[in-house]
Amino acid sequence: MNGPTLHKTAADCARELPAARLDHPFGDGWEVFKVCGKVFMLMTEAPGRPVVILKAEPGEALALREHNSHITPGYHMNKKHWITLEGGEGVDTSLVRELVTESYRLVVAGLPKADQPVDPHTYGSGARAAR
Repeated sequence: MNGPTLHKTAADCARELPAARLDHPFGDGWEVFKVCGKVFMLMTEAPGRPVVILKAEPGEALALREHNSHITPGYHMNKKHWITLEGGEGVDTSLVRELVTESYRLVVAGLPKADQPVDPHTYGSGARAAR
């Protein structure tokens, strides 16, 4: 998957998530997706190539970085809890959707229960996860 397709795929997935909103708090060069005011995905070009920055569990983030050369520590984010995904061989729609959805679920899980738009423990399972 190339960089522009990566951005389109990630944005399309994020727009489908309940209560997700697009914001531009850092200017036009950054697309920031939030749920209930909390960031779960950022998109920009860094340096000069399209990237998607996502939240990930620390152990999973490490495993993803070790097994995929297109996944690196989070650009301008906490390197333990965030990853940067760029386009390339082996990056496909399924991987992008899985990583975006997991980032969203992690952020939702950190919200007060009354503010959670979905149950983060079950959302994304079943048919949706198979996409």
